[in-house]
Amino acid sequence: MQALIAQVQSMTVLAAAIIIGLGAIGTAIGFGLLGGKFLEASARQPELMPQLQTKLFVIAGLLDAVSMIGVGVALLYTFNNPFIAAVLAAAK
Repeated sequence: MQALIAQVQSMTVLAAAIIIGLGAIGTAIGFGLLGGKFLEASARQPELMPQLQTKLFVIAGLLDAVSMIGVGVALLYTFNNPFIAAVLAAAK
């Protein structure tokens, strides 16, 4: 039984690491694309730069929120693992 719980915990830790890692990679790629497109649009039409900058910050906040949700889910599974409860319930 302890071996099964240890296996569930180890797989949960790996899943949490993958969730956080993919969230970080996705956010980095998104910020890179967002910044590049902002600079390109600002170079084409400099008079629209204040409006574009406002939209850039709104989208950057939303993009960062997506990765923070992933971190929250990963921490939930790490510290309050629902899979261990299912293993213990199945063992009874």
